[in-house]
Amino acid sequence: MSMKQKILIVEDDRTISHFMARALEDGGYQVLTAESARDAKTIFLSHLPALVLLDLGLPDEDGIVVLGQMKVSHPEIPIIVVSARAWEDEKVRALDLGADDYVIKPFGISELQARIRTALRHAAAVSRGPGISNEEVFHLNDLTLDVPHHRVTVGDEEIHFTAHEFQILELLFRHKGKVLTYAWMIRQIWGSYMSTDNQILRVNMANIRRKLKENPAQPKYIQTELGVGYRMLEEESAE
Repeated sequence: MSMKQKILIVEDDRTISHFMARALEDGGYQVLTAESARDAKTIFLSHLPALVLLDLGLPDEDGIVVLGQMKVSHPEIPIIVVSARAWEDEKVRALDLGADDYVIKPFGISELQARIRTALRHAAAVSRGPGISNEEVFHLNDLTLDVPHHRVTVGDEEIHFTAHEFQILELLFRHKGKVLTYAWMIRQIWGSYMSTDNQILRVNMANIRRKLKENPAQPKYIQTELGVGYRMLEEESAE
């Protein structure tokens, strides 16, 4: 019998905390809760949960500070920010500090559970070490990216991509399910010397979508997180 994965809920609103805890316990997780930054950091270090759900509006310290401290001490533990702060700069700041996802209140529990599964799968893949970074062929629905042969196919059709377009697709595939901010992607593809102006990335993404015949309003492969960045979608396993 496998041990239940621990999830730490950091939320000062008890109604929301109890709602999330009950749903996650029904989903087979062991739940830990904290209502303050101080308690959150103590429980985090003593239990090392599989994942943290972190509210930013804590009574004793800004959740952004807690996020940064947790990621410095244990970067391998995924943290999903669950916050009423819907401002783009807050989302970008949290994601740049290492948050694995950002869910805005109010939210549906099914969406939250899907985000949790995605973050846990990504963390498990990274923990296997070379297995994730050395992966050579990626698949999503009918899209295949073959790194060593520099080939992209949709079904049986091969599609030509420029070097930068291919790098963008590879970057998204290697971090499938995780939101990548515009600034981070630009640094990875063009280097730290490049301006953080998003235009060059947006133009390349528009070309990628045109070649994939993807409608941004109903994406099959790449989800736009408005004002923040992009996420490569995942196929949900039938469980």
